[in-house]
Amino acid sequence: MTSLTGKTVVITGAASGIGEALAHAMAAQGARLLLADVDAARLASLAEVLQQQGITCLAQACDVSQASALDALAERALRELGGADILINNAGVALVAPAQSLALHDAHWLMNINFWGVVYGCRAFTPQLQARPGSVIVNLSSVFAMVSLPTQSIYNASKAAVRAFSDALREELREENGKAGVRVLCVHPGGIRTRLVEQARLGDITAIADSPQALHTQFRQLARTSPDEAATAIVRAIRGRQTRLLIGADARLGDWLFRMTPAYASAWFSALARWGQQRIARPGAGEG
Repeated sequence: MTSLTGKTVVITGAASGIGEALAHAMAAQGARLLLADVDAARLASLAEVLQQQGITCLAQACDVSQASALDALAERALRELGGADILINNAGVALVAPAQSLALHDAHWLMNINFWGVVYGCRAFTPQLQARPGSVIVNLSSVFAMVSLPTQSIYNASKAAVRAFSDALREELREENGKAGVRVLCVHPGGIRTRLVEQARLGDITAIADSPQALHTQFRQLARTSPDEAATAIVRAIRGRQTRLLIGADARLGDWLFRMTPAYASAWFSALARWGQQRIARPGAGEG
């Protein structure tokens, strides 16, 4: 897919963060958009901005944890835009809590969005994607599919599940016997400066931060990649026919550690994270 002009792109979690940046990036490429998010008000504001720029842009409130919501989104894409060329399963949430003490309903909440939302999206849109040559599914995983951090067990598990699901789906949808395939791109961002942690559900965070405010500060200072930079990389990967994308130096480091020393990668990555947190917490850190 060398050009995105006139292509129909569906983005979940489009009202903020990487999803919002992707909406602007795809619009700049001449794509037509169907944007979805659970935050209906923020989504409507984004769609209005894009429409005022002359972009074909539809918006639909959508809870990706519900299969019926993704089915309705796919039906609208087919009915009003003739079908999707690119599906970007971007919607995601975070949970910060130790595995032993986290609330199980929070764990189910996260998995229903981060993993099952991807599954529901792929199942709903695959039939129309298969009818459109050059179509692409983009699933947002994370560097935490390869390395894991304490208090992130359920988030880690959800992103590893997205990676494994994407790998299998890629083989199932591969072009064969003259039948057009659907390319599957799995994206592994490192720390991206979004509202993910600010909107996270929190359990006991005393092992990593003194307060939610301190946790938010740590994340903002450790996350070095902007949503716009992430969106640019994803657009480039779609046009370049990639099937795997790492975003950010931290993602590349985590992936390298996992490849070189899989038994120790999480321990070393966690040690680096603790060092970064302690450096931020020290008075005068980063000065001079």
